[in-house]
Amino acid sequence: MDLRFTAAEEAFREEVRDFVRTHLPADLSGKVLDHRRLAREDFVRWHRILHTHGWGAPAWPTQWGGTGWSVLQRLIFEIETFRAGAPRLLPFGLNMIGPVLMKYASPAMQERFLPRIPGMDDFWCQGYSEPGAGSDLASLRTRAVRKGDRYIVNGQKTWTSYGQYADWIFCLVRTDGEAKPQDGISLLLIDMKSPGVTVRPIRTLDGGHDINETWLEDVEVPAENLVGEENRGWTYAKYLLGHERTGIAGIGHCYREMRRLKDCARKATDGRGRPLIEDVRMRDKIARLEMDLMALEMLLLRVATQDAGRGPGPEASIVKIRGSELQQDVAMLQMEVAGPHAWPYAPEWLEPGAASPANGPVWAAPATAAYFDMRKTSIYGGANEVQKNIIARMLIGI
Repeated sequence: MDLRFTAAEEAFREEVRDFVRTHLPADLSGKVLDHRRLAREDFVRWHRILHTHGWGAPAWPTQWGGTGWSVLQRLIFEIETFRAGAPRLLPFGLNMIGPVLMKYASPAMQERFLPRIPGMDDFWCQGYSEPGAGSDLASLRTRAVRKGDRYIVNGQKTWTSYGQYADWIFCLVRTDGEAKPQDGISLLLIDMKSPGVTVRPIRTLDGGHDINETWLEDVEVPAENLVGEENRGWTYAKYLLGHERTGIAGIGHCYREMRRLKDCARKATDGRGRPLIEDVRMRDKIARLEMDLMALEMLLLRVATQDAGRGPGPEASIVKIRGSELQQDVAMLQMEVAGPHAWPYAPEWLEPGAASPANGPVWAAPATAAYFDMRKTSIYGGANEVQKNIIARMLIGI
C-alpha cells in the first residue's frame, strides 16, 4: 500500500488546516489542548460550526448531509482537527446509530432522525451495557413489553456516556424472554425526557462525570421507535459495534497527545537539570510510540478501505485493540515525563477557569487525569479480551 498522499490529498489537508485556523474558536481549542473539561455546549458548538460548512458528517454519504469524503480524506480531517485542538465529534449519532438507521431503519424513521444528527439537533447516547451484561451483552435483562402501539420498558443501563446531556438513547431491550439470548433482543429509540427515565452520575477515577447509570421504569415508547424488526436487535448491535470499534482507534487523539508528550519532555528536566527530551532512553521510548502510531495508521487504512459493501468485520477488533493500547501507552509515558509533579492531582484543576496548581507546573497537571481516563479505552466498545476471542474465532478459526 502506498501511503503517500497525492497532490489532491495534500491540497485537502491544507484546506482543513485553513478551516480550523479560521473557524475553530480559540477558547474551545484552549480547553481541549489544556485538557480542561468540556460541557455540552462545547461539543454542540463545534458540531454546528462544521455542519454549517457542510462538514458535520465526515463519514456519511451526501444523500444524508454527509461529505462523501474518501477514507483518506476522513483520516486527514481527523488528524488535522485533533492536532489543532478541536473537540472530537461525538460518535453516538454520527458513527453508531446513524449508520444503523441508514442500513436498517424504515424510510420514515430515516427522514425523522438522520437529518438532525450532523448539526447535533439531537444529542444521542448509547444504552447497551447493564450491570450484569457488559462483555456478555446478550445476557441483558432490560425488558420491553408490547402493549398496543407502545412498548413498556423496565431496566437499567450503565456506562451511559454523556447521558446527562442526551436528548435520545438507542437502547437494546429484551422483547422475547423465551428465545435464546441473541434472538430475543430489539433496538428501541427512547426520548430521554420520557417519564420514568432517570440518569445518575458515575464519577470516574479522574474525577470527571462523562458516564452515568440510566434507569428505565415503566417508560412508554411508541412502537414506531422500533428500529427494523422486533427481535433482530442483535444483528443491528453487531453492525453498530463494528463502526464503534474502528473509531476507538483514536488516531487523531494519539497524534495530538504525542505532540503534547514531546512538549512536556522539553519542559521537564532530569536530575541534572537537562531537558528530559535530551535523555537517550526517553527519546527511545518516544520513538517507539511514534513507530507504533505509524503502524496503527497503516492498519486503520487497510481496515477502512476493505470492501465497503461488507462493512466493518473482525478486523475492526484488531484496530480497537491496538488503538486503545496505544492511547494508554501515550498517557503512561506522559505520566513518566511529569514524574513527581503528576502525583498531587486534584480533579478541580481541569475545570474551566480553575486556578493553576500551586505545587507543580501547569503542563504536568493533566497527566494523572489522562492516565486514569485512558484506562477505560481497553474496556468500552467490547473489552480487549473479548475482541481477541472474536479474532480467534472469525479470522483464525479457533
